[in-house]
Amino acid sequence: MVYRQVAIKAIVKFTVQPGRRDEFVSLFESLLSQHMSTMRAAGCVDSTLYTVVDEPDLAVEIADWESAEARDAAAQSEAMAAFAPLFELLAAPFSATVVNPLR
Repeated sequence: MVYRQVAIKAIVKFTVQPGRRDEFVSLFESLLSQHMSTMRAAGCVDSTLYTVVDEPDLAVEIADWESAEARDAAAQSEAMAAFAPLFELLAAPFSATVVNPLR
């Protein structure tokens, strides 16, 4: 197995339509499984979706990327169009924060 160095983390907050979080999670996991090889080729090292314990309509993705440039390029690529059905389940636009380690 080849390990890549993680340069940044992207933390994405999704506000899902009330009562549709399970559907969102299922679709997210299915799409991620189908497209992870393409995302890895673009510089995504890993991606994990979390549910928010005390807010049933929130989900948070934390993704590790080789660089901010790789993430930006992937976000603008045609491959990301495959994730469009997720956005139909959102109650509000998603928000993303990109962070890098202090060391």
